[in-house]
Amino acid sequence: MGDTLTLATNPAAHPLPGYRHPKPMVFAGIYPVEGEDYEQLKEALEKLQLNDASLVYDPETSQALNFGFRCGFLGLFHMEIIQERIEREYDLDIVVTAPSVEYEVTLISGEKITISSPAKLPDEASITEVKEPWYRLEIITPTDFYGTIMDLVTKRRGDFISQDYPAPNRVQLNYDIPLSELIVNFFDDLKSRTRGYASMDYHFLEYRQGTLVKLEILVDEEPVDALAAIVHKEDAYHKGQALVTKLKALIPRQLFDVAIQASASGRVISRATVKALRKDVLAKCYGGDITRKKKLLEKQKKGKRRMKMVGNVEIPQEAFMAVLRLEEE
Repeated sequence: MGDTLTLATNPAAHPLPGYRHPKPMVFAGIYPVEGEDYEQLKEALEKLQLNDASLVYDPETSQALNFGFRCGFLGLFHMEIIQERIEREYDLDIVVTAPSVEYEVTLISGEKITISSPAKLPDEASITEVKEPWYRLEIITPTDFYGTIMDLVTKRRGDFISQDYPAPNRVQLNYDIPLSELIVNFFDDLKSRTRGYASMDYHFLEYRQGTLVKLEILVDEEPVDALAAIVHKEDAYHKGQALVTKLKALIPRQLFDVAIQASASGRVISRATVKALRKDVLAKCYGGDITRKKKLLEKQKKGKRRMKMVGNVEIPQEAFMAVLRLEEE
């Protein structure tokens, strides 16, 4: 592949441009719901890659989801197609984590690395700069929706560039916007705000430096790598707060209190507690000495402390896609 065939009697002056492998721009983790399906998932990805060279994948291990693969896609639509084919053609139940983009990170040592998983972002103290991919976005819409589109793109950190009027009552709005803001529900929000009349197109522009931090989620004081995200520093607080609130509603109650925390830049920025299921140990105490009731409650509290040390918190699958629905809040 990539060779140029020419005639010996009339040779080509220059070879044809070589084959350039398509570069994935959107990344997500794919994990089997059942651990024993790992080999079947690997086989499915191998077969899909045979007729889709743009799909890339590497083995990945998650503390929360165990063994799976970090997959690269051309875009969000490509990711959805692969997910649907795995489920339909290979009859596998999978968990797909929230999509991310590829970041360029410059370390204090001068070394430059690229990361596609937020959990792999180095410690903030060892980083000099983080760059993210920016895209040129073109939206064509009826002029009636000019204001609401401006509001949508501005909230997604987009920069207005120019506008054109290709036809009466139609406007083309041109923006520069981070890819990370495009891949999370942007198209759905655009269609909703314009009643389906707007269309959009986008293409890669460049990598730009941004004030970006890693947003980590801790459940029962343990970081959950599959819920980590890289966000703009100004958005870290409200996104962390929204995600903690959503997880509190999704994680079932245990026999002990479960703390859910959001952390960014080395400090906890939001916290909620899933209260423990409590057995009524005083049900059979009718009247009597208050001292006995206090002893029973204290005994129950000690037992819960022991359970908390050995207990494992089961996180439902919906929690790993909760970050996708934050924009709906």
